[in-house]
Amino acid sequence: MARDTSDTTPLTSRAELIDWFAQGEKPTERFAIGTEHEKIPFYRANHAPVPYEGERGIRALLEGLSRETGWAPIEDAGKVIGLAADEGGAISIEPGGQFELSGAPLPDVHATARELDEHLAATKRVADPLGIGFLDLGMSPKWRREETPVMPKSRYRIMASYMPKVGTLGLDMMLRTATVQVNVDFRSEPDMVRKMRASLALQPVATALFANSPFTDGRPNGFLSRRSEIWRDTDADRTGMLPQAFEDGFGYEAYVDWLLDVPMYFVKRGDTYHDVSGASFRDLMAGKLAQLPREFATVSDWANHASTVFPEVRLKRFLEMRGADVGGPGMIAAQAAFWTGILYDEGSLDAALDLVSGWTEKTRQCARATAPRLGLATQVAGRSLGAIAAEALAISRRGLQARARRDAEGRDETIHLQPLEAIVASGETHAERRLADYEGPWKRSVEPAFEACVF
Repeated sequence: MARDTSDTTPLTSRAELIDWFAQGEKPTERFAIGTEHEKIPFYRANHAPVPYEGERGIRALLEGLSRETGWAPIEDAGKVIGLAADEGGAISIEPGGQFELSGAPLPDVHATARELDEHLAATKRVADPLGIGFLDLGMSPKWRREETPVMPKSRYRIMASYMPKVGTLGLDMMLRTATVQVNVDFRSEPDMVRKMRASLALQPVATALFANSPFTDGRPNGFLSRRSEIWRDTDADRTGMLPQAFEDGFGYEAYVDWLLDVPMYFVKRGDTYHDVSGASFRDLMAGKLAQLPREFATVSDWANHASTVFPEVRLKRFLEMRGADVGGPGMIAAQAAFWTGILYDEGSLDAALDLVSGWTEKTRQCARATAPRLGLATQVAGRSLGAIAAEALAISRRGLQARARRDAEGRDETIHLQPLEAIVASGETHAERRLADYEGPWKRSVEPAFEACVF
């Protein structure tokens, strides 16, 4: 989860809220790729979760990584809860201790893969002496919710109090899931809309391709991507497939109007998070917020509010792809490659929009509802999601070939699609392979996952 911003510039009009998104526009030559991934820590000796405090806890891990990398600590109420790099990257902790790298904006997928390798190597140097490993699964396979440690971040306390009021699985989302997200740029409002529509429609494809969370509470949970299913019962006000994105006239203004209708979580003043859960941002703009009378909205309030909605594709000053479970390093780079090839080449973006052009809102919603359970076998408009994934991968490959960004060995970015192409060729996701392991060599136990499913 992104670091909260601190810009006290007042906001006085709806037009300024719209302009905040427009300020994210970039010329094509400055387009970058940002990749964020979470990984679930555990103690290698006994497969127990890692608490925040203690000589071998999350705090010790963060402090050690700060010394290792030179990244500056980020604190909340005197506790280290993340690290920030001068060049734009950051490390944060999710509510259940999930360790997240928010990568810097980088020019190509090769650079993303290098950044990931460097991060994992540095983390390993610090984590190994502490006896800490990291799962590459999209959900913790063993620990019950009440066994999962809670991290000391103020915004998480507010969210954890609010979540049970609006859904039954929000705390599972916070404490027990792990994802990988890719951030992409847009050059104009029409470009944003085209990319939003293509990527929203194709998020169920990503959910299926990256499905990797089949275990909960020590046994199969009936899904290939339980993480994705959990989001369907977290908070309907701030999640989902954004059907309004496909309506005529959609753009920044319509997104702002939707965001204004989403209840707030908090208002940050200085180092203090004020719980205003359920309140209206419109009231904050008018100075009429019941919890903070005569306080008025600032740019940081709007940026922070924009970070507390969780649709399958989220608009900030970039577009964030949110449909995938985390996997190993190759799958993280593959997610970046998949969306880069589709969204950063005009011909590929046209082809992707053509691929989904006949889908109705009902089609998209059915795909979203079914993909977590059936994965590539999901039926969409008379075709399997596997067949659609194969076509989407071919579109992405053409886009990456057209970009012609080469590494030191002369290879273009298509090399990073290979794990996904293998999944489509076999018809078997990582979740299905791990379920087969569970029934076979794992002897119906998830304990071997702590050896087999690690970074």
